[in-house]
Amino acid sequence: MINVKLLEDILNAEETIRKYIRVTPLEHSIFLSKLGEAQVHLKLENQQVTGSFKIRGVINKLLSHRNGKSFVTASTGNHGVAFAYALRLLGLEGTVFLPENVSPAKVDDIMLYDVDVRLYGKDSLETELYARKFAEEHRAIYVSPYNDLKVIAGQGTIAVELLKQLEDFNVIIVPVGGGGLASGIASYLKNVAPHVEIVGVQPENSAVMYHSIKAGRVINVESKPTLADGVAGGVEEGAITYELCRRYVDNFVLIAEEEIRRCMKLMLEKHHMVVEGSAALPVAAYLKNLHLFKDKKVVLVITGCRVDLPTLKKVIES
Repeated sequence: MINVKLLEDILNAEETIRKYIRVTPLEHSIFLSKLGEAQVHLKLENQQVTGSFKIRGVINKLLSHRNGKSFVTASTGNHGVAFAYALRLLGLEGTVFLPENVSPAKVDDIMLYDVDVRLYGKDSLETELYARKFAEEHRAIYVSPYNDLKVIAGQGTIAVELLKQLEDFNVIIVPVGGGGLASGIASYLKNVAPHVEIVGVQPENSAVMYHSIKAGRVINVESKPTLADGVAGGVEEGAITYELCRRYVDNFVLIAEEEIRRCMKLMLEKHHMVVEGSAALPVAAYLKNLHLFKDKKVVLVITGCRVDLPTLKKVIES
């Protein structure tokens, strides 16, 4: 059964955050369409404010707590940048916790907004759990990267926007980490366009949501290094996104590191776009299963553009 309250929250979020975000382009990919004998469209959230879709969920959460004195979050990059940007925009204060192995470029991006940045833990889940505890101890409001209905509703506004741009698509392919993006998009589409197939995609090196759904509960799976670091790491036990992904994501595809690298390079060559590893996942999932998408109208959610120069150089030279 569809979560009616969440559907209302998504529609309310669309109205609440609209003046703070962009309507991102929906671009038809001639190259990918011809390659798979399909109609492929790219939902370009890499052109969103702060360079990723994350601002949607963050600003929806912050606006629901305008009287909050202080806010805390944990992030591997994009969520942290969106959080720092939104704090500055709304005149609020907060702290961002990052894993100790986070890209220095992402730390620099966050610190541009003069927010308090702290490093803790080796894995994103470890960082999240510590940040949540820190928020409780300091009576601050914790802004989860994914495990929060306001954040999920904000991400779901992509689906509201998308249906105004393209009404009759058959499939949408969405990167999955903690599952906030997939939960928001799928919850909305399964209510208003139930025929749309939702495909979640994760890197083989960090597919916690996939393995958890397969196991029937959130499990602790080791995450290895991946180019798709924006979706890497564990999922909080009891995360509401687990149940939403289990219900509404129809299929999962796992992607190897070489496939991610190849699709990052392909997007640069064919679409002249720099995309991060997580954003290349839907492209890789499409290319890996061309036979499944023949004659269908497919939307690939291109989630972000944040990739550091050393990584980009390795991708180009590979």
